[in-house]
Amino acid sequence: MARCCEPDDYQSVFSGRFARRQSRRYQRRGLSPAARGIVEFATSRGIAGATVLEIGGGVGQLHLELLRRGALHVINLEISQNYEVEAARLLEQAGMTDRVTRRFLDVAQAPDEVEPADVVVLHRVVCCYPDYARLLSVAAGHARKMLVYSHPAANVVNRAQFGAENTYRWLTRNDFRAFIHPADGMVRAAESDGLAVAYRRHSWDWDVVALAR
Repeated sequence: MARCCEPDDYQSVFSGRFARRQSRRYQRRGLSPAARGIVEFATSRGIAGATVLEIGGGVGQLHLELLRRGALHVINLEISQNYEVEAARLLEQAGMTDRVTRRFLDVAQAPDEVEPADVVVLHRVVCCYPDYARLLSVAAGHARKMLVYSHPAANVVNRAQFGAENTYRWLTRNDFRAFIHPADGMVRAAESDGLAVAYRRHSWDWDVVALAR
């Protein structure tokens, strides 16, 4: 089974510097358009009292907004440990430290080590994992009510950017790669546990797909 990458490669890409940049952007500008689309869909379906499993939530800006809108508790799963300082700072500032559990786990490799949740979220995560079908099917199996994920739009600009970044990583002997997976294949994997597409948002940079039971 293909893994995301070696831990050292992953952490060199998603570094402490990257985490600080993400938290600064969130505090200055709020959520990105794609992240707002995820939050708006989940809220429209009823988030009050819901449990959330966010896979690869980074510094946690998206699940902070879900908590503010009424979600009860979040479990966040990471591979990189470099987000933790910024994530803890944002949680403390929001007064929500006790409402989030942060763990280090590759859920595609160890699906039985985390409980299902009402809402499962993967924002800017599927593109970082080579075996997207495994990741999304496991995520779907953990979603009691809805699964929402984003992925890079399959256009010339994104393909050129991803290609340049992957070439640079190859030249610097970093095995991490980013992927533009087939949109239809991702939907089929996400529908594998009885979910059905309920919302799609297309943009020039990041698409959002939401499925519900």
